[in-house]
Amino acid sequence: MLSKYARQSTENTFEKTRHIARIGMIAAVYAAFTLITILFLGSLAWGPIQFRISEALTVLALFTFDAVPGLTLGCVIANVANMALSGTGALGLLDVVFGSLATCVGAFITWKMRKRPLLALLGPVLANAVIVPAYLPILLKGIGFYTIPFTDIDLETSYMLMYLFGLFTTGLGEAVVLYILGLPLVRALKKTPLPASLEEPEGMQISV
Repeated sequence: MLSKYARQSTENTFEKTRHIARIGMIAAVYAAFTLITILFLGSLAWGPIQFRISEALTVLALFTFDAVPGLTLGCVIANVANMALSGTGALGLLDVVFGSLATCVGAFITWKMRKRPLLALLGPVLANAVIVPAYLPILLKGIGFYTIPFTDIDLETSYMLMYLFGLFTTGLGEAVVLYILGLPLVRALKKTPLPASLEEPEGMQISV
C-alpha cells in the first residue's frame, strides 16, 4: 500500500515538474522572441503600430493550458526588459501589468476555444486590441510623443482618438501575426511530435 502511494506521489511530482518546465520554456522563448523584435524593430514591438512577432506563439495554447501561464510570464519578462531598452521608465509598468494581462486573456481564450482554431485566434486579437490602446496613449505621452506614424496628425490632446487609432492598428497587427505567422506555425507543429507531448490528458485534436 505504501509503495502504491509512493508511486502516485512520485508520478504527481514528476507531472508537476513537467508542467513547470514546460511553462518556463514557453516563457523563455516568448521573452526571447519579443526582445529580438524590440532590438531590431523598436517600437513595432510596443508602440502605436505593433507587430510583436512573438505573439504568434499564442497558438501553443491550442495544444496545452501551460501556454497560458508560460506566455504571460514571458510577456512580463519581456516588458520589464523593455522598460530599460525603450526608456519608458516607471511608465513601462503599465505595459508590464496590462500588456501581460492582454496576453494572458488572449491565450486563455485560445485555449478555451481550442476545438475551433480559426475562431480561437480571435481571442488574442480582441484582447490586445481592446486592452493595449487603453494605456498606450498614457505611456507614449509620458515619453514625449504621440503623432500618428506616417502622418503629421498629433493626437496628444485627444485620448479617444488615440484609443481608436490604437484599437485598429493593434488589432490589425495582432491579426496579421496570428493568422499569417501563427496558422502556418500550427500546421508545421502538427507534423512534429511536439503537439502529442503538449496535449492535455483528454487529448484535444485540432484541425486547421
